[in-house]
Amino acid sequence: MQKKLVATCLINFLIAALLGLVLRYAFVGHLDFNYQFLTHTHSHVAILGWVYLMIFTLFVHYFIPKNKRFYTKLFWVTQLAVLGMLFSFPFQGYATVSIIFSTLHILCSYVFAFKMWKNLKAKNILIERLIKWSLAFMVLSTIGVWCLGPAVGLLGKASAFYQIAIQYFLHFQFNGWFLFAVIAILFHQLQVQPSKNTKLFLRLLIVATITTFALPIQWFATHWLLYYINALGSILQLLTLVYFIKIIKIPFKTIIVKQQKAVRWLYIFGLSCFILKMALQSVSVIPEFSQVLINHKNFIIGFIHLLMLGIVSGFLFAFLLYSKTIKPSVYLNLGIFSFFIGFVLTELLLTYQGSFFYFGKGLIPHYYLLLFISSIFLPLGITLILFTYSKQKQHV
Repeated sequence: MQKKLVATCLINFLIAALLGLVLRYAFVGHLDFNYQFLTHTHSHVAILGWVYLMIFTLFVHYFIPKNKRFYTKLFWVTQLAVLGMLFSFPFQGYATVSIIFSTLHILCSYVFAFKMWKNLKAKNILIERLIKWSLAFMVLSTIGVWCLGPAVGLLGKASAFYQIAIQYFLHFQFNGWFLFAVIAILFHQLQVQPSKNTKLFLRLLIVATITTFALPIQWFATHWLLYYINALGSILQLLTLVYFIKIIKIPFKTIIVKQQKAVRWLYIFGLSCFILKMALQSVSVIPEFSQVLINHKNFIIGFIHLLMLGIVSGFLFAFLLYSKTIKPSVYLNLGIFSFFIGFVLTELLLTYQGSFFYFGKGLIPHYYLLLFISSIFLPLGITLILFTYSKQKQHV
């Protein structure tokens, strides 16, 4: 992997983490920036600058054997779009300049999906199908973005149409594009071979991903049929989890256990978050619980961070260490530990505060200060990981 590409992704992640820290500080001290605008900046840089571009880099590294120069140029054009959003969203939110750069990023993703689909050389039908489904979900998710303009013009931002369009994009980005891509790279590194179990696993995962979209629709458009569709998806997710554990059990023992401690720990961390995510989504079949989610944003933020920081980022770090792109060191171990501490503390605080709100107990004493202090460990950990990588003289 080209060192500049990986370093750029890590810098984007650090910027997103620092923006998140500023958002936490807004509840402790004074913030001159528009909070909503800064939230848009944080989410776009994290999703499109870190996760998207890191998966982009890993896909090209592992599955495009020739003619990588085109993808390198596409990477930098996409990074230009990320920088455009970084320097426009804080000052204007969704407006002309930020929309231009957001559109540029979407168009770049279309080019990437088309070229990747065409040039893909996975040498494993299971990995190939996972990659193609991830790319398909990425493209399909953008339909939600294209619907935002008509939704605002016709019905306004408070409409169910507008809110469902946002949820559509987020659902199929997170649970489709990102999750399928991470599983594809994971199976590649674990050398998982096609079998009856993997075939059934993929089918279940696809159907579960589509049917569980019924849950966010329920929040804005109530219908009894949506409950049963989501219930079906929740059951299928549990079955998917059973097959997933069966598939990786032996490869994990034979490959990952032999790796260095930091690599093993990151894989266990990612897998634990994945299992927790699947279990929590299955609980949404309980109507009272699904309603609690939308009424208490702490739970929503906690779940998004579980997926983005725990599963996706946890595995992306694991992939970089496993491939020896980032080499072990004391600073690396400190960085991983700091990131883990920040993740666990913030997740616990968000969940605990959400429970306080649910039971009508108000705020935890010094909640916002504790959340701000806990959040410091996240950019600190990323900084140490980036420092370790920048000091390496060679890259693999």
